Amino acid sequence: MMSPRRKSRPVFVGDVQVGGDAPVVVQSMCATTTEDIDATVAQLEQLKDAGCEIVRIAVPDRAAADALPEIVRRKPLPIIADIHFDYRWALAAIRAGFDGLRLNPGNIRDAEKVKQVAREAKERGMPIRIGVNAGSLPPIRALAYGELPPSLPDRMVEAALWEIKVLNDAGFDNIKISMKAFDVPTMVEAYRRLAKIVPYPLHLGVTEAGTPRAGSVRSAIGIGILLSEGIGDTIRVSLAADPVEEIPVCWDILTTLNLRRRGATLVACPTCGRIEIELIPLANRVEDYFSKRGKEITVAVMGCVVNGPGEAKMADLGIAGGKGRGVIFRKGEIVKTVDEPEFMSALIEEGEKIIAEMESGTYTPVGHADNVIPLIEVPSR
Repeated sequence: MMSPRRKSRPVFVGDVQVGGDAPVVVQSMCATTTEDIDATVAQLEQLKDAGCEIVRIAVPDRAAADALPEIVRRKPLPIIADIHFDYRWALAAIRAGFDGLRLNPGNIRDAEKVKQVAREAKERGMPIRIGVNAGSLPPIRALAYGELPPSLPDRMVEAALWEIKVLNDAGFDNIKISMKAFDVPTMVEAYRRLAKIVPYPLHLGVTEAGTPRAGSVRSAIGIGILLSEGIGDTIRVSLAADPVEEIPVCWDILTTLNLRRRGATLVACPTCGRIEIELIPLANRVEDYFSKRGKEITVAVMGCVVNGPGEAKMADLGIAGGKGRGVIFRKGEIVKTVDEPEFMSALIEEGEKIIAEMESGTYTPVGHADNVIPLIEVPSR
């Protein structure tokens, strides 16, 4: 069972609200060299088209900082400057018109310089994310001299609180926070502890999660645990891949938890010895077709009589196949029975009718979780 959403103070990254009563926001980060303006803007466009809502951009040096005004002029969605070590690049991003900053606690060692950044950000209404990372904790006195408990989550929380105090001392509280670690239990515990003691929105992520297969699983578990507990206002899945690949994983996590939907959701058999149709090619073709249509439609492709009819009934559109034939369902009702060569065309035909109704405002999507699982009568011996 999902826990109630943690109440957080809202912040705005451009026109995107994070926290408060806003839905969980999807983020990513450009992998381009920032001074390559054309490549950076092109990747921003790709990320937006994939469903990303906020993008972070690295600003490591003068060349990157010099490119910021032109990137701002051409940006298709809100952008955050990722700053480490040199406060001047943070000031450059503020003055260029970025929508937010990410500061790693302690990387800018002079608190007065952090306060200068905070004062200028406050003048422009720009939020700052305190980006705690278990692999780069700041050498603040309490950490350096072992005055804290040895727990890594505790040290991460202390790092966040240290940076919060620096910003608060400058009169700044337009803050959101991340507590990232590669180790999922560490990451989860750090967020849980911080969530109890600060009002700020939390950006969730498993840092350096890995290649797409392992990284998606690791991220889904860490982010999913916290979201199910009501913790988290925005998410990023950090993969060693093209950042565009991160976005569908984010949306799959949100869809799986019934928090948000974007585009088609496919329900499909894992296949087994009961399957009597060529299910896998059909499922792939159905997912490809309806994903490209971009509508929030749930489609079930089922291959046997055990779970097939029930699952197909719970979708907007479904097929339950067996022995070379299939029954097509629309919103729980049987509409036709077709032979296997006609499966795809029949699903497209009925799906387009649903999409037309969606576009005219006369159809309410079912959603896989919206129906009660039907009872199945078991014959007596």
